[in-house]
Amino acid sequence: MKKFLLYILGVFILTISIAVILDGLYTYVFMQSRNRGKIETVFNSTAKKYDVVILGSSRANNHFVSQMFEDKGLKTFNYGISGGHLFEASLILKLMIERKYEIKNVILEADLNLASDRQAEGIAALFLPYIHNSEIIKEHYRNQSNFNELYYIPFYRYIKNDSKIGWRETFFTAIRKKTNSLENLGYHPLEKHKNGNMKNNIVNLNPLPNNKYYEEIKDICKKNGINFIAVMTPMCENVVGMNYFDKVKKAYPEIYNYENTVIENKYFSSCGHMTDEGARLFTARIIKDFFNK
Repeated sequence: MKKFLLYILGVFILTISIAVILDGLYTYVFMQSRNRGKIETVFNSTAKKYDVVILGSSRANNHFVSQMFEDKGLKTFNYGISGGHLFEASLILKLMIERKYEIKNVILEADLNLASDRQAEGIAALFLPYIHNSEIIKEHYRNQSNFNELYYIPFYRYIKNDSKIGWRETFFTAIRKKTNSLENLGYHPLEKHKNGNMKNNIVNLNPLPNNKYYEEIKDICKKNGINFIAVMTPMCENVVGMNYFDKVKKAYPEIYNYENTVIENKYFSSCGHMTDEGARLFTARIIKDFFNK
């Protein structure tokens, strides 16, 4: 029995040792990354200056044409992340402030994502390699139900999120293989597809009152002298339940409603995402309303 217990103890110690070593190796790789994705690029960056920073989900990533702002002399980057929620948008802005970014204007896409204050697990995972190297990230995650496992169990966060920060992503990061997420100043243009989903039902969607992460973003901007512009972006003409945007306006009267600026289906790749042509019409309107004064 004693030999058996010693054997089990040895296996346990070996497993923990391997996990600690792998955790350190994976983390080291991600700590060197500066040109693969938006999150690691911000985390590993130093102070930058922007006239316009764009935050939000895919409805920011696909709807704000950064170059059109640049053409007006406004240094701009679209940090919208497809699949992201306000949880991630708030955290990436916190990291920018920590790195002493000078930002004049933040444009936040705030519409459908106001209905949730949960993390988008696939996107939130991209912050996890840095959780032991950043008090900002640590505190942002502290109230999550799985914080203890993620923070205290070595290598657990990499195993749990293998599809996002596992071996494959670590390898591509190590060899500095680029993605297209940083192209076009962060803007991702879409094309019209004949099989695009041109129907959407948001009847049961309701914005949360005082969404925690929306309020965080607004408060960060106020404390740092950043002009905060929150907007609702367009959806196609087939959407059922468009009174959702009226609900948002009632709960958050400071948010500008642009959901009907572009409505024709020909300008949409799917019902919630405009084509490049539609995005350019929309971006021109935003520039005219906020930056041509």
